[in-house]
Amino acid sequence: MDIEQRVNELEMRVAFQDDTIQSLNDALFEQQRQLEKLQMQIAALSKRQAEVSAHFGIEEDVTPPPHY
Repeated sequence: MDIEQRVNELEMRVAFQDDTIQSLNDALFEQQRQLEKLQMQIAALSKRQAEVSAHFGIEEDVTPPPHY
């Protein structure tokens, strides 16, 4: 194998690795965006639950009756 073939092979490997890294980066970015959206939704639901509980006078730490 001559030096030109080795360089070409290395360049192909680097190009493939660059593409793979970019794909992984894109996937990670999308997952982070989804995670942030879900965290905002959980916070909103938690706030809404607290408001509803306060409005109806529902206690959050109600122990079940002994027959359960």
